[in-house]
Amino acid sequence: MADTAWNCGLMMMKLFTMGMLWWLGSMGLASGHGHGRFDEHPLSEIDIYKTTLALRDSVSIKANPLILGLKGQDKEWVTVNVVNPDPSEDDWVAVFSPAEFNASTCSPVTGEEEEPYICSSPIKFKYANYSNSKYTKTGKTVLKFQLINQRADFSFVLFSGGLSTPKLVAVSNFLTFANPKAPLYPRLAQGKSWDEMTVTWTSGYALDEAVPFVEYAVKGQAKARSPAGTLTIDQNSLCGSPARTVGWRDQGFIHTSFLKNLWPNFVYTYRMGHLLSNGSYIWSKSYSFRSSPYPGQDSPQSVVIFGDLGKAERDGSTMYADYQPGSLNTTDQLIKDLKNIDIVFVIGDLAYANGYISQWDQFMSQVEPIASTVPFMVASGNHERTWPNSGGFYQHTDSGGECGVTAETLFYFPAENRANFWYSTDYGMFRFCIADSEHDWREGSEQYRFLEHCLATVDRRKQPWLIFAAHRPLGYSSNEWYAEEGAYSEPMGRDDLQKLWQKYRVDIAFFGHVHNYERTCPIYQNTCVKSGNTSYSGVMNGTIHVVAGGGGSHLSSFATEIPSWSLFRDYDFGFTKLTAFNHSYLLFEYKKSSDGKVYDSFTITREYMDVLACVHDSCAPSTLAS
Repeated sequence: MADTAWNCGLMMMKLFTMGMLWWLGSMGLASGHGHGRFDEHPLSEIDIYKTTLALRDSVSIKANPLILGLKGQDKEWVTVNVVNPDPSEDDWVAVFSPAEFNASTCSPVTGEEEEPYICSSPIKFKYANYSNSKYTKTGKTVLKFQLINQRADFSFVLFSGGLSTPKLVAVSNFLTFANPKAPLYPRLAQGKSWDEMTVTWTSGYALDEAVPFVEYAVKGQAKARSPAGTLTIDQNSLCGSPARTVGWRDQGFIHTSFLKNLWPNFVYTYRMGHLLSNGSYIWSKSYSFRSSPYPGQDSPQSVVIFGDLGKAERDGSTMYADYQPGSLNTTDQLIKDLKNIDIVFVIGDLAYANGYISQWDQFMSQVEPIASTVPFMVASGNHERTWPNSGGFYQHTDSGGECGVTAETLFYFPAENRANFWYSTDYGMFRFCIADSEHDWREGSEQYRFLEHCLATVDRRKQPWLIFAAHRPLGYSSNEWYAEEGAYSEPMGRDDLQKLWQKYRVDIAFFGHVHNYERTCPIYQNTCVKSGNTSYSGVMNGTIHVVAGGGGSHLSSFATEIPSWSLFRDYDFGFTKLTAFNHSYLLFEYKKSSDGKVYDSFTITREYMDVLACVHDSCAPSTLAS
């Protein structure tokens, strides 16, 4: 009787929540402005608490090989054989890690009178008929999964009953990597000084087991070692469900080493190491990076900027919802062109884990070829940070209970306070001011003061190219959702930030959040202030705004009406690239992820005196001298 009452209460709560989401969406307040639908993670479709046991001796599921990564690989393909005399179209196979997944391994679930049989989500799944349409007739299928090293063993489970009423039919043998604790997934980032590179990685080694460090050197020179600090993510530091409940997964130990006093433009090789208590060493693979140029150095420098990347599985797992359909194409295009890229900025909505913490490992594995080679700079988006009553500006549930903790720990960025995801960084002729759209940035706020300091302190003679970037577009976007609002923008802060962009003559402001590409004219207060479409020279009277949110997540539709300030729109996946050839010539390119070709571009040519020239609202009308 109590169970019935509880289930009825749960159903009423679900109906109420769905109704609230519909209302919020109709009011323009639901997650993912302008995305066209709710950003629900495919794993959220699984009602894992409702799992019941239906084990049958006649059903078998077997996986091989048993030991993975025998040659040091951090990912490997696994073959899963299923035999089921009573097959159904809604049978599905899930990957669990750790392999022991029953409720005895989990914390009690708040509100449950009895613990469920399973209280943790799988890390991914496929329907049993994914690769064999005859499964329902033959009862046999073979599935291929790609597993990455995630610091624990794995098991495969066959369920019937679909995702909403899962019945556990069979469990496979356990699989494990040869060294599940191995140091993996290096993420480079600029330090707080131009001559400092940080290396962040993940391992299973606690500090009482091994001492983490990075060994690095210029080719042909003596190797040096730099110690690393270690952080962890505690389940209780997360803010809500699913991150604290079904989506929780231990992220191991996150280490960061600071490589300082690097020589500019040198290629360094490096590897992560752990000194064990018995005196032996565990080593990662070897990697390399090119150190940053000296600020103001006159040489070609290329920067990639985009948002909303997401992750996808190369084995097709969890892809029935087409959740992040363009992420692998974008990732692969960047890898192909990596020799022509110096630094990458992903401006929010990185993994779209949405509280399913296992997805972060998979995201870091996906971007490892990029992040291990060039600085991989990140910004905060709604899917990293937003959660009610967690100190952010917005009160939605887009982060799935992560409330910024996961991204702020897994990735280094040179902020003074890592809980405030705003920072500045210099790269050669560029100054980047990276804002946090999930916190207040209106005039008078702490972030506003930071942004003005970042913009005001750059020496434009040495670093002529001044770039602003954030996740939510407080600039200009003709996405259909914004058009319905009537303002073509998020409402909070645009007027205040426009004053800064104009006063300090910001060249380009980049945004994500809206999943498409759009470029404006040089604009100020809704008006194009300089003519031209593909080339601009001399004094820039306003800031060019770029929405580059087509990194990988499902696309956002444009309004039918095209505003006068919108010069180019593209409903497709892609990314943008800036190349500064010298202090006077900047090339902007928009490339599609499908083929890597350029579909939009413009150039800016100017001299230093053009930056100094007064434009509307950029110079004080009077001074003490006058």
